[in-house]
Amino acid sequence: MIWNKTKECMSRDEMHKLQGRRLQTTVRRVYHNVPFYRAKMQELGVEPGDVRGIEDIVKLPFTTKQDLRDNYPFGLSPISSSEYVRVHASSGTTGKPTAVPHSRKDLEVFSECVARALCCTGATKDDVVQVAYGYGLFTGGLGLHDGATKLGATVIPVSAGNTRNQITMLQDFGSTVLACTPSYALFIAEALAEAGVDPSTLPLRVGVFGAEPWSAEMRAKIEEKLKIQAYDIYGLSEIMGPGISDSCQFQDGLHIAEDHFYPEILSPDTLEPVSPGVTGELTFTHLTKEAMPLLRYRTRDLTSLNYKPCPCGRTNVRMARVMGRSDDMLIIRGVNVFPSQIESVLMEIPEAKPYYMIIVDRKGALDTLEIQVEVDDKYFSDEIAQMDSIRGKIKHRLDNALRIGVIVSLVEHKTLQRSEGKAKRVTDRRKI
Repeated sequence: MIWNKTKECMSRDEMHKLQGRRLQTTVRRVYHNVPFYRAKMQELGVEPGDVRGIEDIVKLPFTTKQDLRDNYPFGLSPISSSEYVRVHASSGTTGKPTAVPHSRKDLEVFSECVARALCCTGATKDDVVQVAYGYGLFTGGLGLHDGATKLGATVIPVSAGNTRNQITMLQDFGSTVLACTPSYALFIAEALAEAGVDPSTLPLRVGVFGAEPWSAEMRAKIEEKLKIQAYDIYGLSEIMGPGISDSCQFQDGLHIAEDHFYPEILSPDTLEPVSPGVTGELTFTHLTKEAMPLLRYRTRDLTSLNYKPCPCGRTNVRMARVMGRSDDMLIIRGVNVFPSQIESVLMEIPEAKPYYMIIVDRKGALDTLEIQVEVDDKYFSDEIAQMDSIRGKIKHRLDNALRIGVIVSLVEHKTLQRSEGKAKRVTDRRKI
């Protein structure tokens, strides 16, 4: 099923023409109504008339999260605040969050894109969608809620947390679609097992997971434990929220709603565009946003683009699963390490539970990388030789995958903190 065949199945030529027209409109609006962008464009010697098609996007300035903070809360908006109907904000680990206003039309686009994403998973108006993303300023809860409502499905707005209640609702309300972070999906699976509930006895059949990077191996683990088909949904608050892109039944990349968000992949070092299929930093330009359109926003997410039509019938460009963020990349003794690499290895080791913590430290002049791994109860033992064997197996696999030596620490089941939202996987103790 395809939600919007007109926009999701356009030819590349038709899409480029549509994107070009919409880009011209966006550029004119921000140039004349947002002092920040007018000054940026004037610095580059660019005027709205210089943008004649989507190929001219390379002439435009970049936008960063710091620019949003510097213009907090609504300095990048070209419209009056009286036209806002909702404000969301991204979580800020330092300082203030980035505020993102939405007009009525923006929310219509938001729900349309999430409805498309749900259709990609095979969801229909006959489904019961249990939204276990957090509600509030975070876009996940309300984003999935409105999209499922537009789809015509029944929505269970349970929000994140209270896992016992999640299980009750899965049983009593007959939820067929679960929407949450992948780490919380694993937590729910663990709680079901402890409660003696066989997931195969539930109507649940689809999972829509996002808000944090996760590997294909983790998807397989979730599918095995919950007896469902798991799908990836991508978004970020600054651009919209969930529904910017989503995976379909062929699980070969995430279809981008590129009639609303124009993607580029740039070299993190030069900020020059790279060839299709090459991994780099993802940027988005709003094509239809009213309340706060952004030009070439640097997401810091690392991925690649595939322009080949998908067997599902959609022709929209697909982005590969995000492998990490350019600002989350760990440099250990000169080697680039991403948490997703570590997760991929651990998900393939039966003795390891899908819970781990990465601890980076510095001993003298040498960086150290410790991976704390929970061991499945079936394999945890008081026998030192058996535990050393498991530790050696995990270390060997990680050393080969990362090309550096790691320290592996085995811990008992439920030792590491569980997450009901975005999982925190890395602790960096270095003073750098």
